[in-house]
Amino acid sequence: MGMRSGALVRRRQLARILRDLRRGSGLTIEELAPRLDFSPSKLSRIENAHQGVDVHVVRTMMDIFGVTGDQWNALLTLTREASAKGWWRAYGLDDQGYVPLEAEAGTVREYTVNYLPGLLQTADYARALFESSLHAGSRAVRENDVDVRMIRQKRLTDPEHPLTLVAVIEEAAVRRVIGDPDVMCAQLAHVLETAELDTVTIQVLPADVGAYQGVTGAFTLLSFETLGEPDIGYVEHPMGSVHIEKAEDVARGRVVFDHLRSLALSPEESAALIERVAMQM
Repeated sequence: MGMRSGALVRRRQLARILRDLRRGSGLTIEELAPRLDFSPSKLSRIENAHQGVDVHVVRTMMDIFGVTGDQWNALLTLTREASAKGWWRAYGLDDQGYVPLEAEAGTVREYTVNYLPGLLQTADYARALFESSLHAGSRAVRENDVDVRMIRQKRLTDPEHPLTLVAVIEEAAVRRVIGDPDVMCAQLAHVLETAELDTVTIQVLPADVGAYQGVTGAFTLLSFETLGEPDIGYVEHPMGSVHIEKAEDVARGRVVFDHLRSLALSPEESAALIERVAMQM
C-alpha cells in the first residue's frame, strides 16, 4: 500500500511548477491555451489544481517551455503521481478531505480540546468516538473509519516517509472517559508508548492555565517540507470542516500553536500527568 500517494497535494505541486514554467517562458494563459487546444479557463483550472492533467499534455507543455533532461523526467513522474489514486480511495474517501492532505504532510501540529488526536487513538477509543457521533453510520461504516484511522498512524513509524506529530492536548481530553475505563486506560497507555517515538511530541495543557489565546477551539496545521508546498490549516466543527490556505491565517495559526506549547507542560511533565490519570481510572 502506497502510504504517501496523495493526488491532491501532488496536483497542487504540479500546477505550481507548470504555472511557473509558463510565466518563465513569457507566455500568458491566453497565448498558451490555443497551442494546447484548451480554452483559457481550462488551462487556468489546471494551473490552480482544480483539474488534473495527463502526461501527454505535460509533454507538449514541456516542449513549448523547452524543458529537458532531469526536469523532464521529474515532471513526468510527478504527473503520474498526481494522477494516482490514494490508498484511501479503497475505503470510500475522495481526494477533498483531511486524509489525502495528511498523507503528504511531513509534520502535523494538532491542538485538541475534547478528545485525543486521531494519530494517537487506539481502535477501541476511535470506535467509541465514532459510535457516539450523531451522524454515526452502520457498523460496517464505523469499522471502515476505524481502519482508516489505524492506517494513518503507520506513518509515525514509516522508515521511508515518517510523519512528525506535535500535539498539544487539553487536560480535559486526557481525563474524559471515552468508551469505558478499560478502553481509556488502554488508550492512555498507548499515548505514553507512542510518545516514546522520535517522531512524536506530546504536551498537555493543564486545566489551571485559565483563559488563553486559542481557547476557542481545536485546529490542525499541516506542513509539506519536502514538497515545497505552503502549510495548510484544518478545522473541524459540528457542521463539517474547513481547509485554511490563506498565508496570513495559517501564519496566525502557527503563532497560536507556539503560544499553546509555551503554556503546556513539558513532554516529561505531560507523560507524568497522563500516568497519574491512568492510575486513577
